[in-house]
Amino acid sequence: MSIRPYRDIIRRKSRQIMVGDIAVGGDAPISVQSMTNTLTTDVAATVMQIQELEDAGADIVRVSCPDEGSTAALKEIVKNVTVPIIADIHFHYKRGVEAAEAGAACLRINPGNIGSADRVKEVVAAAKDHGCSMRIGVNAGSLEKQLLEKYGEPCPDAMVESALQHARILEDNNFQEFKISVKASDVFLAVAAYQGLADVCDYPLHVGITEAGGLRAGTVKSSIGMGMLLWSGIGDSIRVSLSADPVEEIKVG
Repeated sequence: MSIRPYRDIIRRKSRQIMVGDIAVGGDAPISVQSMTNTLTTDVAATVMQIQELEDAGADIVRVSCPDEGSTAALKEIVKNVTVPIIADIHFHYKRGVEAAEAGAACLRINPGNIGSADRVKEVVAAAKDHGCSMRIGVNAGSLEKQLLEKYGEPCPDAMVESALQHARILEDNNFQEFKISVKASDVFLAVAAYQGLADVCDYPLHVGITEAGGLRAGTVKSSIGMGMLLWSGIGDSIRVSLSADPVEEIKVG
């Protein structure tokens, strides 16, 4: 027993997945993530920034892949870095297939937003074939229309319901290698959503406050929100979202 139990943090029990060679969830250390702000099609600039992030201590780096040119560039990027890369495929299922084939370690995706069940199956098949995990990224600013109509506004219950709906789609396709985020720019909303989700599932959770702001304001907002969650044992990976040099996100994280 600890001689100072008031300092003890008991982490929430969660499943463990792999993002490349980084374990997320379970008893793995909390991993720190950032995102590039270069054009993904600019391979040299993107590789340079990823290397800077890795040197600063990043465990995982996300890149944007909104078009075919970006996923084509991703193949070259992955060859030239050692840190696992998450591909943010936005809303197009083909980008998910292409990113998995290009060597992405993880796909940032909302299965319910990429079309038919057949399209989801195609992305899941590509992920399985290439050892690629996924992150379900729920955001208060882009909740499904039916949930906004049901709840009247973005709220913790709506965000949790959205996350579980997306998770169910992957589970129905026999895919369990995923983590979930339920982000909001409102600290209280984000914290309540994460707490609600943590109570009803054992999925690994990626924690962050979206659009937190510049270096000073964003650091304060993220420290309050993420600090509350981490102190209560919630969080398996984190990203501090700042409108600043991505390296600063790693320093704050």
